[in-house]
Amino acid sequence: MKGLEARLVVRRPAFDLDLELSAEPGEVVALLGPNGAGKSTALRALAGLEPSSGGHVRVDGTELGSLPPDRRGIGMVFQDYLLFPHLSALENVAFGPRSQGVRRRDARRRAAEWLERVGLADHTAAKPRALSGGQAQRVALARALAVEPKLMLLDEPLSALDAHTKLEIRAALRRHLEGFEGAAVLVTHDPLDAMVLADRLVVIEGGRLVQEGEPAEVARHPRTDYVARLVGLNLYRGVAGGGTVVLDGGSGKLDTIDSLEGEVFLAFQPSAVALYRTRPDGSPRNLWQARVGSVERQGDRVRVELEGPPIAAAADVTPGAVAELELVEGSMVWAAVKATETHVYPA
Repeated sequence: MKGLEARLVVRRPAFDLDLELSAEPGEVVALLGPNGAGKSTALRALAGLEPSSGGHVRVDGTELGSLPPDRRGIGMVFQDYLLFPHLSALENVAFGPRSQGVRRRDARRRAAEWLERVGLADHTAAKPRALSGGQAQRVALARALAVEPKLMLLDEPLSALDAHTKLEIRAALRRHLEGFEGAAVLVTHDPLDAMVLADRLVVIEGGRLVQEGEPAEVARHPRTDYVARLVGLNLYRGVAGGGTVVLDGGSGKLDTIDSLEGEVFLAFQPSAVALYRTRPDGSPRNLWQARVGSVERQGDRVRVELEGPPIAAAADVTPGAVAELELVEGSMVWAAVKATETHVYPA
């Protein structure tokens, strides 16, 4: 099989990782999950930096599991760049080819070509301390690509950058990954990075796969609370019948226009939740009273967390609505969601 084919098994006293992972040539797979889910452990196991308790790692059909990290032919881009401080940008990029046995002159020529590709042709002599964060990240990317790897691993490659630089480097990284012929695995905690850079998402929790698919599919059909929060949806599990979903735990029920029967997930956007100070006229089908748990500004909107019972939910409202409804922690409101705003799919 071309590309990456792996089963990653890492046993620790308080944590187990057991994950099957694959990536085709030219495909970018993003590993997502909450803190402690095993994302970085999986990446380190692929690189040979984490001792494995079993499984295998194959790239283009070659088993790499018994090889040390420096012989796996894998390109890595780290969160903190890890450039050699005493070497210039050119020598940092040339280090990989040199370690593969490429002659010094040829390695330097290859490094110069890669620095030109990432827009740093004028910074070949600069030491890491003289580079900005964005420039250092581009040197790290060029260093990883210069070894002509068949597998690229990227560990939170944008997390150390400021917001403005992140936009620029994300766009540049996307261009270079689109031109990369090998398989790539990206670890990130940022859903936007994953949605923009990845062809497929792999979500892990507690060291196990919980969901995978194309970004748009995962965003439309989250299957865990973590994924729902990641893509900004309210998510519930329950039993559907007759246009109504009875939520698990007896916490309430919600009407829907979908006609599914049996075990389902039901989701809706926080922006679909309307809040009222008093019970609204007309009694919408999905209406309940809730206590405000928190009120937090998010850009030009305000996120209001509603506590259950009967139904806990997040609602997005305007700052004006916060003032008009006198929304503060502990206040009581009425919440409503139109049946047409709910989305139901099989569990």
